[in-house]
Amino acid sequence: MYRNFVKVSLILVYLVIIAGAVVRMTGSGMGCPDWPKCFGYYIPPTEISEIEFQPNREYKKGQVIIVDETLKVAASDFVSSENYESANWENYEKHDYAIFNPTHTWVEYINRLLGALAGLAVLIMAILSFSKFKSRKRIPILSWICVFLMGFQAWLGATVVYSVLAPAKITIHMVMALVIVAVLLYLLKISSEKETDQFKTKTFQTLLAVAVILTLIQVVLGTQVRQFVDEQIRSLGYDTKELWLNDPNITFYIHRSFSIIVLALNLFLWWKNRKLNLNLNRINIVIALILLEVATGIAMYNFDFPFLSQPLHLVIASLLFGYQFYLLMESQYAQKKI
Repeated sequence: MYRNFVKVSLILVYLVIIAGAVVRMTGSGMGCPDWPKCFGYYIPPTEISEIEFQPNREYKKGQVIIVDETLKVAASDFVSSENYESANWENYEKHDYAIFNPTHTWVEYINRLLGALAGLAVLIMAILSFSKFKSRKRIPILSWICVFLMGFQAWLGATVVYSVLAPAKITIHMVMALVIVAVLLYLLKISSEKETDQFKTKTFQTLLAVAVILTLIQVVLGTQVRQFVDEQIRSLGYDTKELWLNDPNITFYIHRSFSIIVLALNLFLWWKNRKLNLNLNRINIVIALILLEVATGIAMYNFDFPFLSQPLHLVIASLLFGYQFYLLMESQYAQKKI
């Protein structure tokens, strides 16, 4: 039962990463300007009229409306009169972003909902981990660390909103998601009871660890390139895709060149696995994911950001990190040495 919930938690965390990629692609990061609610609601509004002042309406404390392009928060429970009375409302102090787009709101809400489900799954996983305490104390300890990490990730999500999508905080938010993936994958591996016919060598393990670190660096560089693209969109407009990377910054060229090193190193590991018969066959999936990652990168640059190419690029990178990390765990825990 415990291991099943590790898998469920891992799947849900990846769904959150996918949803986050869609949020980024659609520019929906500020679809809900407050946190953890959305315009003061647990279920967000669908029409602008729901967050405009309405006379003779019952408002609950914390509900949000937009007045003169600013966010106002109900100071207490009250029923409005015919006219707007400023005494009943407080200014929203976290930021001054006050735009309602129902599509953006619901895309961001679904992202948060998946995050909540992932957090619940991790909590159940941690509770179930107590059954492993006598035999493997690492499992419950790491399971509850994962609960803490999920809470920290939720707080990071709030700071991203409060900062109106500050690039550095978006990057930290993404890296933390991959840290959670790594912890869950480690738990998945150490909770397995199966014997394997895999082999290991110190050189292979070391190079594989380097490959994992390089992929993580690539993800960070990719978020910086994405930030540059976001700035281009704000400057040039969404309908000028052919101009977004017309004059890219140095980070783009580093990110593109770095991919050659990543591919070369992983091809060497693939060759080493075949030559030494290590039976670490997930390296085949790693190579396939790298090729797909390169393909989506080429598509974005040469074909002006085809539909879904941006979120696919991020999701494939996340899957690549996960497979590489689990492959590293398989190599680490292989029973036989060469």
